Amino acid sequence: MSVMKRVRDMTIATLNDRLERAEDPVRLIDQFLWATHQDIVQGEQLQRQYAAHVEHLRVQWQDAESWKERREQQALTALQAGEEHAARLALQDKLAHEERAARYRELYEQASRELRDLEQLLAELRDEYRQAYDKRQYYLARMESLRLQQRLNARFGTGAADSRELFRSIDDRITDMELEARSLREVRRMGQELAYRAGTVLQEALEQEMQRLKRKLEQGG
Repeated sequence: MSVMKRVRDMTIATLNDRLERAEDPVRLIDQFLWATHQDIVQGEQLQRQYAAHVEHLRVQWQDAESWKERREQQALTALQAGEEHAARLALQDKLAHEERAARYRELYEQASRELRDLEQLLAELRDEYRQAYDKRQYYLARMESLRLQQRLNARFGTGAADSRELFRSIDDRITDMELEARSLREVRRMGQELAYRAGTVLQEALEQEMQRLKRKLEQGG
């Protein structure tokens, strides 16, 4: 089975689908980052093991190839010396090493493909981790903006309206006081006018009485 075959509870695609519905997106992202980090750590361990295994298979393959060529050269040397039996033995061993080289070459190529798949997988995991971390920072910034906005609204959100209401109340109170003062002045003015009018009437009455008495004296005299 290829190392690319894996089962994960959440990928970057499913994370995107769940973020907008999450009550706490940062917590969800943290869970994803932790799980992805674990996958990366395990993947890197497996990568080192695969790399060592691939190198071991390469050495075995190259060793078999080297023995195959050596046995073929020995067979040629034996034939040149007229030792056909020795040449056959060398060729027989050469065929065995050739078969061994083919087997190790097949294992080496298979393991090399799986190692490349694993390296590709690790690259994808690191990219997913980076994207998720960027999203985490973005949501943290959004939450901080919201927190500051709430503080602003709580402290100053109705301040302007409250101040306008306060000044309106003060203005109304002053207006009432002005009206009250104006009313008092008008009442005093009316009292003064009434008193003046009363004094004028009395003065006229006195003057009339004075004239009447004068006329009476003249008649009596």
